[in-house]
Amino acid sequence: MGYKVMRFCKLVSVMFLLLISQIGSIRVDAFTGTFGINYGRIADNIPSPKLVVQLLRKAKIRNVRIFNYDHSVLEAFSGTGLELVVGLPNENLNDMSNNPDHALKWVKDNILYFYPQTRIVGIAIGNEVFGNDQNLWGSLLGAVKNIYNATKSLNLDKIQITTSHHFGVFDNSYPPSNCTFRADMKQYIKPLLDFFSKVGSPFCLNAYPFLTYMSDPTHINVSYALFQKNPGIIDSQTRLHYDNLLEAQVDAAYAALEDAGFKKMEVIITETGWASRGDQSEAVATPENARTYNYNLRKRLALRKGTPLRPKLMLKAYLFAMFNEDSKPGPTSERNFGLWKPDGSISYDVGFPALKSSAPIVFIPNGLPCLLIFHSKFLWILKLEAGSCPIPWYLPCQCGYYFCFSYCEKPQFEFC
Repeated sequence: MGYKVMRFCKLVSVMFLLLISQIGSIRVDAFTGTFGINYGRIADNIPSPKLVVQLLRKAKIRNVRIFNYDHSVLEAFSGTGLELVVGLPNENLNDMSNNPDHALKWVKDNILYFYPQTRIVGIAIGNEVFGNDQNLWGSLLGAVKNIYNATKSLNLDKIQITTSHHFGVFDNSYPPSNCTFRADMKQYIKPLLDFFSKVGSPFCLNAYPFLTYMSDPTHINVSYALFQKNPGIIDSQTRLHYDNLLEAQVDAAYAALEDAGFKKMEVIITETGWASRGDQSEAVATPENARTYNYNLRKRLALRKGTPLRPKLMLKAYLFAMFNEDSKPGPTSERNFGLWKPDGSISYDVGFPALKSSAPIVFIPNGLPCLLIFHSKFLWILKLEAGSCPIPWYLPCQCGYYFCFSYCEKPQFEFC
């Protein structure tokens, strides 16, 4: 009898391990670390994709999202090691949903053709579909399934399929634990979540404390929205304390997912940011607030910790966006979310380098020109010897890079 029990226990253990291994193999991780950025291109004055790649590598930003499948971008990212999520625009959803053959051709022409030299880690099917054209709501799941099946048939198993939602898909998001999905969307969202749970995809959320604050400035403390010191809030049901609005929004999403039956699904922030300029009605859209929000966001993500409701799930976010996009419609704020200006210089300093250094040439009392370089917590003063032009001078840094300059040339730098 004891022998049979032992054999049975061993059999159950083996079956359990096999089941766990199969479940684990379903999940595809398309995000390295905690920080990424959105590379929007609705502009006529931004740098070329090749220069953008240089900027991303200097800034050491590895995770990048684009909103379409522009081949010049896909080619520029080839061989760079940068991890790219490619967007399938909303206008393609009906076609992809109704025609599996078209979905297969799209994946062949725009993903497989560039893969793996271009490290494509995900495909975003539409963006904020629920809340835009209601005619697309019924097409999203079909497009998701057909693109997913196309990747599987082409052995692109490591590419994650997702779609991003705006915060308007929720009802009753205050307090966070009270949040649910909107009743008019549940019939579309629940089947989508069911499919994503089976293939191991996360719930992707575009969360903007900037917009939430502007919708209710009377009841929301701007310091709470900017990650600054404030009393915070306490969720009356869970008794959890929140000292910033973004974490409260993420936990509201977790609460809605649990209410819908998807407690284990991860939430990833696919867009968040703060505008540096706006209309008269957007008074908080200032460079100072934009810098504060984005700088504090980076600090928060660097902690590599979760939210109050999900402390073991590391918070991950893509910042919006790389550049101000001068061709976007809507209020002024829509065109002013960029960290960098069109010429590659920084809009405000959150710790990232510019495409070209703006360090000035100045003159010290003895008449010899010097170059002031601010980096991290140090100030380098490099003296240029008279008559040295055009011989370049080099100063080694601890990390192995060099500052290179000469008297007659515009300074160009590699930052440590």
